Amino acid sequence: MPDSIRLYSAGPLTLIALLVVIGLVVIIVPLLFLGLAGKAITSLVGLSWLTATALVILILLCSFVDIPMWKVRRETIRVPHSGMGQFPDEVTTGEGGGLWETTIAVNLGGAILPLVLSVYLLDRASLVMSGDMVYLKVLAGILLVAAIAYVTTRPMVGVGIRAPLFIPGLTALLCGVLLAGGPGLSAGVIAFVSATVGTLLGANIAHLYRVGDLEVPRFSIGGAGTFGAIFIGCLLSALIA
Repeated sequence: MPDSIRLYSAGPLTLIALLVVIGLVVIIVPLLFLGLAGKAITSLVGLSWLTATALVILILLCSFVDIPMWKVRRETIRVPHSGMGQFPDEVTTGEGGGLWETTIAVNLGGAILPLVLSVYLLDRASLVMSGDMVYLKVLAGILLVAAIAYVTTRPMVGVGIRAPLFIPGLTALLCGVLLAGGPGLSAGVIAFVSATVGTLLGANIAHLYRVGDLEVPRFSIGGAGTFGAIFIGCLLSALIA
């Protein structure tokens, strides 16, 4: 064996220590994330740290729950392989086609709960800001985030809708700071509602007309492809409250 090659053997204690370290990382990192997220939400929502952390966990768990609403049906076409038809680009329907059905659902953690929080925060902010002004500023933020989310979201055949993770949230953050004149509760509320409602409108609802062409069995509003952007937007908005 060449002198440049050395073999090292690990004893049982080393393996146990390695497993303990890996286990601590797997456990501690999520706990730190939840703790920081809960602390950020605390200042925005006005809840205790424990309640805010439980709220974050609830939103994450409910992101796996989709509530079916209605179905979209579309007749599919089949393009035969070269040589099967008279022309290579020939398309056939009927026996070669079928009926593609997509279920439209609403995600509990990515749509319903954030919308409920948005209504609560608007009511809370209206006590600090003049009612008409807060609604006008929130509406402006929603429209801007929705426009950016619509432009940057990519419908993908066979996959669904994919919204960028950070762009809607950063846009909502900027809207909150600019429209409120600086960080604070008002800025956090504007950013939170803009990130939630604006992302849902621009990334999901505005793309509903394309659902029939995506060839996916389920399209979830606020679910896969959009939940990450909404969740990050909520956390970013809480940081400026």
